[in-house]
Amino acid sequence: MKHSQGSVIGGALLIAATTIGVGMLALPVVTGPGGFLPSILVYFVCWAFMLCTGLLLLEVCSWMPEGSNLITMVGRLLGKPGQIVCWLVYLFLFEMVMIAHIAGGGDVTSQILSGSLGTIPSMLIYVALFAPIVYLGTKTVDRLNFFIFSGVLISYLLFVIVSAKHVEVSQLAYANWSKVWLAIPVLFTAFTYQVIIPTLVSYMKQDYKKVRKSILLGTSIPLAVYVIWQVLILGIIPVEGPNGLIEAANSGYNAVTPLKHFIGSAPVVEIGKAFAFFTMTASYIALALAFVDFLADGFKVKKEGAGKAVLCLLVFVPPLIISMINENIFLSALGFAGGISCAILFGIFPPLMAWVGRYKKGHTTGRQIPGGKIFLALLMVLILLELGLEISTHL
Repeated sequence: MKHSQGSVIGGALLIAATTIGVGMLALPVVTGPGGFLPSILVYFVCWAFMLCTGLLLLEVCSWMPEGSNLITMVGRLLGKPGQIVCWLVYLFLFEMVMIAHIAGGGDVTSQILSGSLGTIPSMLIYVALFAPIVYLGTKTVDRLNFFIFSGVLISYLLFVIVSAKHVEVSQLAYANWSKVWLAIPVLFTAFTYQVIIPTLVSYMKQDYKKVRKSILLGTSIPLAVYVIWQVLILGIIPVEGPNGLIEAANSGYNAVTPLKHFIGSAPVVEIGKAFAFFTMTASYIALALAFVDFLADGFKVKKEGAGKAVLCLLVFVPPLIISMINENIFLSALGFAGGISCAILFGIFPPLMAWVGRYKKGHTTGRQIPGGKIFLALLMVLILLELGLEISTHL
């Protein structure tokens, strides 16, 4: 553990943990109506897009002073209007994903306790367990993350082994291409990791090669995990019918909740609950850590003593209150987070900032990905199309 601090593996695990989390539990539910093959294709498209924008954000980080977060980057490259938009959208994103984590984490915790405490008390316990860890900072999170991510891997492998025999291969043949595109907003959330990049740059002492390697490795792990997870869930839980994926989506459930209706083996269901808990928690503490860094940079507050305590209260208390008011907000929060916030912050801003930095400000160093103006323009056009799709579905 001592040698893993600031290492490529440690950074990759933080990225993977930020990515593999609450979004993974929603993916089979929101992509299920499209079927297996269409959903896998969209997985690869979203992964490739988010990999490109993450590397562009790393390039922008290399032009900035030490300790800069996204607010500072946008302010330097896009001016005050861009900074205001960034502030508002970033706050909305973090609130939505924290709400989704607390709502989902409370639900899973309640299931693990067999419903003995109810969802709201379980939410309170969930937040009380992990908020102090985030307060202690990146080094503590990095160390604990190794054990939490070990829990993710162990429970995931166990789930794969014990549930594989329950897969009905014929169910994977279902396909409805017209519906799979509606899942893109949640897919953006599920592949979001860019929030942790400025934190990793600082933690790795501006060693951009190490951070780049961490990004490449850290984003590949979730892609492989998601594909196998999709095979298992879509092969076990039917899309249509009672307790199917469409019904789960309408009820705001995660992918683990309907398992008990289709698997008679109690150990399989319990392992599924453990996996849901570990995945939720791994991304929860990593995202909360990034949220604290974001607020510290935006408010120019030192992450020490009372100042850091106030930052942590701002990170944990408001989403807890909202989750307690609306217990079934899980899928809705993820959809808004990905379709709007992630699309703007990590779809539009990185190529736009790279464009301004390269061609307006004259930055020529730190290039992390090939491609000139046409490539950057293509990325921005694709995300504008996604934003149009998201807005049109809610009109």
